[in-house]
Amino acid sequence: MWSVESEGSKFWLSVITELQNRGVEDILIACVDGPKGFHEAIEAVFPQTEVQLCVIHLVRYCFNFVSWKERKQVAAALKAIYTAPTESAGKLALDEFKVNFGQQYPAIVASWERNWQRVVPMFGYPPALRRVIYTTNAIESLNFSLRKVTKTKGAFPSEEAAMKLLYLGILKQTEKWGIIYLEWRQTLNVLMIKFEGRIPQR
Repeated sequence: MWSVESEGSKFWLSVITELQNRGVEDILIACVDGPKGFHEAIEAVFPQTEVQLCVIHLVRYCFNFVSWKERKQVAAALKAIYTAPTESAGKLALDEFKVNFGQQYPAIVASWERNWQRVVPMFGYPPALRRVIYTTNAIESLNFSLRKVTKTKGAFPSEEAAMKLLYLGILKQTEKWGIIYLEWRQTLNVLMIKFEGRIPQR
């Protein structure tokens, strides 16, 4: 865990570099929610990593521009983009969204077009693996549980006290981490082919 007052390129570069110094040799896929400088830091230290933008965060951002009345319709149109079977099919769905909603929601179209290269990595994987890599929800769930732990405390006597409480909160959450990823064998085979030579074999 890192404690910092503000995030930025230098901070993220120091985090990724520290991970490398502590023994991380390679990262195949990184799904991130888009903090400033995070993508660039990962690619600077691990240039072979495929950086995937969290689609859920992108969709949530888009909803900032949509009225409640039209949210269901827009959500369905966006889902057609990120659930498309191929990158070209996804691009066609994005073009269709632009035709149908572009004038009304130009900011949404601009956001998808601006981030497209960060969205497309997932199209290279089968559905089973896509469900794992297209969202940071697992991290969001952990963050939510930690916020519940800290919100009852008005203040902490020191940073160390706060870190200890967060550490204990994480230990508590690990008791629930018993879910088995049933399609792991299939996923591992896909990764072995996609990232040939980068996954250690025993």
